[in-house]
Parts: sequence; structure tokens; C-alpha cells
Amino acid sequence: MIDIYGDLKNKDHLPQIPEAELSDEDVLVELTAIKKRLSTKVVVLGHHYQQDDVIAFADITGDSLELARKAAEIKDAEYILFCGVHFMAETADMLTTENQKVILPDLRAGCSMADMANRREIDVAWKYLTNSTKDKIVPITYINCTAALKSFVGENNGSICTSSNAEKVITWGLSQGEKLLFFPDQHLGRNTCFKLGIKLEDMVVYDPRQRHGGLTVEQIQKAKVILWYGFCSVHQGFNADQIKTWREKDPERILIVHPECSFEVVQGADLAGSTSFIVNQIKAASAGTKFAVGTEINLVNRLAAQYPQLDITSLSPYQCLCTTMYRIRPRWLLESYRAIERGEPINVIKVDEVTKKFALKALDQMLKIS
Repeated sequence: MIDIYGDLKNKDHLPQIPEAELSDEDVLVELTAIKKRLSTKVVVLGHHYQQDDVIAFADITGDSLELARKAAEIKDAEYILFCGVHFMAETADMLTTENQKVILPDLRAGCSMADMANRREIDVAWKYLTNSTKDKIVPITYINCTAALKSFVGENNGSICTSSNAEKVITWGLSQGEKLLFFPDQHLGRNTCFKLGIKLEDMVVYDPRQRHGGLTVEQIQKAKVILWYGFCSVHQGFNADQIKTWREKDPERILIVHPECSFEVVQGADLAGSTSFIVNQIKAASAGTKFAVGTEINLVNRLAAQYPQLDITSLSPYQCLCTTMYRIRPRWLLESYRAIERGEPINVIKVDEVTKKFALKALDQMLKIS
């Protein structure tokens, strides 16, 4: 089992609010000072979706894959404060050395997509799917999942993928067997497979809330790709009507979206790609270029501030916010620092050795492919 959440009913496992008399400004002042004092012991990683007041204290920023790779390169720091969500901190723990500790400032910072697939459900699905066909099924998991699911993929000779390398990993998977099981994000799987030439009618969705996932044996035998029903709550906020509105209102604006968006949104956009792809496209754009971006609002706002020579806005008129990322606040970061300074670190993320062994096998397979 994975000791990641601890006993969430025990208040000692939750972030403790620094002294009530500390204002937000006081928190930032103390956080600046303690970060400087512990600079040789602690490295702060910040995901692109974090708010600016957290990113301001990050030593390294990036998407989940970039941060995992950077975590693996950190050799001197004793502590890694991961300002992201739990599955990212798990990956960092697996890629760092035994004498390093990975800390998640708030253990409640989870991921709604990752929560849509657990090991028990995957095991049940795998048994039904493999008993329904003689074809070899290769499991592929998006990196946005728990270590337990990464371990499942390693145990069954599959691979992890990211939104950046999904095409390469899926192509590899189809060279290893006749069918794919792709989880937990149906949209990344569908969008990538379609881009690779797989027809929509050759993809089916397995929904663990239904008996046998809502699929017949005949549907499984006919399908090329079995997609898990999961999705990202943030990217689910973008829709085809928003695409249509921008086309009518401002046809010169470039619509760029993340592949976790629905099929209709990705097909209607001008460009689709990973968080890093979006950042790089905007970074390379000439002055005056206009973008409507279909991804998390904190990143969209940060890009707009970083590139004032461009016209950058969200694809959606509503705030598409990653509420679990929002749980990481400067106060919790400060409390993590304080605990380290006391010699009593809190919220340490630790993946057990058996899970780690097979999850790393799946991670290594991904790195070989990409």
C-alpha cells in the first residue's frame, strides 16, 4: 500500500495555519526569510497551474513530467517541497534518492481525474477485458494517476505517457499488441488515437460505474482502443460553443487547447498540445498575435502577464480553475518549511518498495520510448 494521504481524519496530518496573527503579507515576509535560511537543504518545485504567490517561491517550474525529471536531477537537497498534487509528489519520491524527502504542503491537494480510477477498479476491468478477447491488450496510463496504477502498468508490461509523448507511447503500445487499455483520461486517449488514424468507432469507453464497464464482449472484441471514462474537471469546462463564439467574434484569434479537452474542442481548435507545447507556442509568437487558450486559468493569466506584446485570454468566459492545485497556499508552504527547520518534517510522501519497483518499470519504459 502507498502511504500518501496518512490519516486525514487526524488533524496532525493536515496543514496547520501559521499563527493567526500573521497577515498574508507577514506570511510572505517570513517565507522569504526561511527559504533563504534553508536554501541549501530545500528545493521548491512549482507546477504551472499554481497561483503566482506560490510560483514566486518555486526554484523550478514546469508541467508534471518536467518537474519529475528535474526532481530526479536534484542530488544535494535533502527536502523537495512539491507544489503540485499528490500523484506528482509520488512520482518525485520514486525518482529521488532514499535520503531525500518529498513533501506535499497540503495532503488534500489531489486530482479529480486521478481519483476516477483506482487499483481495485482497474484490476476488475483488466480481468473482464482479458477474458473477453484473445487479442493482446497493452495498458497505457496517463502520468496523471496514482503510483498504484503506474505499478499496475509496470506489472502488465505497459507504459506511462504524458500529454507531450502520448503519440509515441500509443504508437509503441499498438506495436506490442492488438488493443490498448488507456486510462484514466478518455479525452487524451481519444484525441491522440484519432490523430494517429484510429477511427472513433474503433474506440469504446469503459465506465467502472456500470456492470462490465457498460461493454459487451462483442464490443471489446471489435474495439482497437478501450478508453477509461475519466476526465479532467478543468478541461471539461471548455466546449464547442466557446470555439464557435470565438470564430464568429474574432476569426483571427488562434485557438490553442490542451488535449485533455473534449474531442469536439480539440477538433475545433487551431492547435492542441501539452502544457509545455502551449507555453512554447505562445513564447515563440510574434508581437500582436492573439490567442484564446483552453487550459487552467492561472497559467493563462501568467502567460498574459509574461507576454504583454501578445493578446492572450481564456477560451472560456468562466474561470477554469484547478481547485486542488489551489489548496497549496503560501501559509502551508511556510508551515512545511517551519517543520523542516524544527527537524520534524510533515506531509512526507512515501511510496512503498513493491509499488515503486513496478511503477519505475513503467516510467523507464516511457523514457525509453520518448
